[in-house]
Amino acid sequence: MLVNFNTLPEESRVWIYQANRSFTEQEIEDIQSKLNMFIENWTAHGSDLQAGHLIKYKRFIIIGLNQNLNNATGCSIDASVHFIQQLEKEYNVDLMDKMNVSYKQGEYIAYKPLVDFKKMAKDKAVSKNTIVFNNLVTNISEFKENWEVPASESWHSRFIK
Repeated sequence: MLVNFNTLPEESRVWIYQANRSFTEQEIEDIQSKLNMFIENWTAHGSDLQAGHLIKYKRFIIIGLNQNLNNATGCSIDASVHFIQQLEKEYNVDLMDKMNVSYKQGEYIAYKPLVDFKKMAKDKAVSKNTIVFNNLVTNISEFKENWEVPASESWHSRFIK
């Protein structure tokens, strides 16, 4: 059951998939349509899942699930991963690699492999004040408060002296 992401309860679970490149406007339209169709048909053991989605900065796909209504099961989570993998193939984009870092450089969103980000931190090319995206947040409340944060307030802080 598709609902507006912004109407989901604060404790709703979120999954964040970051792309290794920006999506075009046409790709965003297509992906939103595919997300709508996927979520409309997404179930857990035959029960509807109440979920919504966002695409932020032309680069992040965020799926939120109201677990107060029904929890995701192993099968429903597998279905969502399979859906994201289909998007990867169709749009020739990497969405599943968690070993990459996205951060802000002014209004631009940069994307680097973790090893490069570590080197940039060592070389002082990024600092504790660099805004990073903490894709490890688990619910909407954390997403709102701790997704876009200075590196000093995220797991990224371990790399910045």
